[in-house]
Amino acid sequence: MMAALFAAQSGAQVTLLEKNEKLGKKVYITGKGRCNVTNACEDMQDFLREVPRNPRFLFSALRQFSPQDMLDLLRALGCETKVERGRRAYPVSDHASDVTKALEKGLRQAGAAIRLHAEVSGILQKNGRAAGVQLQNGEALAASAVIVCTGGLSYPSTGSTGDGLRWAQETGHQVTPPRPSLVGLRTKETWPMELQGLTLKNVCLTGSSYGKIIYSEQGEMLFTHFGVSGPLVIELSCHLPEDGQAELTLNLKPGLTREQLDQRLMRELSAGKKQLSTVLQSLLPLRFSALFPQLCGVDGKTPCSQVTGKMRAAIADKLQALPLTVVGTRPIAEAIVTRGGVAVKELSPNTMESKRLPGLYFAGEAIDVDAHTGGYNLHIAWATGALAGKSAAKALQGEA
Repeated sequence: MMAALFAAQSGAQVTLLEKNEKLGKKVYITGKGRCNVTNACEDMQDFLREVPRNPRFLFSALRQFSPQDMLDLLRALGCETKVERGRRAYPVSDHASDVTKALEKGLRQAGAAIRLHAEVSGILQKNGRAAGVQLQNGEALAASAVIVCTGGLSYPSTGSTGDGLRWAQETGHQVTPPRPSLVGLRTKETWPMELQGLTLKNVCLTGSSYGKIIYSEQGEMLFTHFGVSGPLVIELSCHLPEDGQAELTLNLKPGLTREQLDQRLMRELSAGKKQLSTVLQSLLPLRFSALFPQLCGVDGKTPCSQVTGKMRAAIADKLQALPLTVVGTRPIAEAIVTRGGVAVKELSPNTMESKRLPGLYFAGEAIDVDAHTGGYNLHIAWATGALAGKSAAKALQGEA
């Protein structure tokens, strides 16, 4: 939508081909239906720090279309926005559909043609250039430029089934193998499954891989039927190595020094006849306090008066360094975003045009660029789409 809008506004004759029954199907599910439309950070470096892979490739796209530009565009199209915690921007209405409606309004005002139920099967070439597209129904559409904005492989029900990555390979482009990012993690340990549905707040999660710390942040996480998820885990998943293996360390009491924690434990354990698991309820959620002694190699039924210094040390150790072993991620279909895509070295960062096939452009999640949660991935889609649309129109005008 953004590529078509900017191409049309730049004077090109544009047809937007959408294989779904409506525009912006993925937009509807972003931000839990509210659409975290962008991140309102004012400094480009702040934005790029949230992009683990190939951030420098985005410099031109962000410079010509900033988060503020997106908010201004939506306002001009009748969609007011608001900024919440973490600079996350949403439509004031909290309805993602208002974002799609605004962009569709812009497309029609700019004179872009929209064809729904129009599924593309491949890219047409002529004289070493992109020359149009072939539709699944056999129809061939000639075009002087083609912009591929088909997403990755996340949420295939929205239409992201890897079409653009296949076309990229068919036209000779290198594609970094797609993998899930911003996704829940499977653990070797089974005890998280016993705590399914339990959310932990104000904990510190550290991830290491092959002896190197890859992530360490404080916040919120969730135990699930497969392992762990929630904001901290999902962000950590961006930084996993290719084999998806990592060791996690969970600090359940990051606000306390080891000395303070020891003193707290000694105070709680002075309760005499109470059982250890009962006393731990003052430190952990009820379900977790019942399971926790077992993780420390201690009997939870032990009366507090019989808890030894060695047992107390084991409890303190696990409260501030509880280990978990990551053995992989959830499937890519469940991932918020796809990691991988068309290799950035194959594209011009100033235009989004292919270096291999003139007239062919790529934008959004189809490119090997992904970011943390917080509106960054959507803005990458808006900015690269806008740059591709504007660049394609400008190139055609130059030819004319």
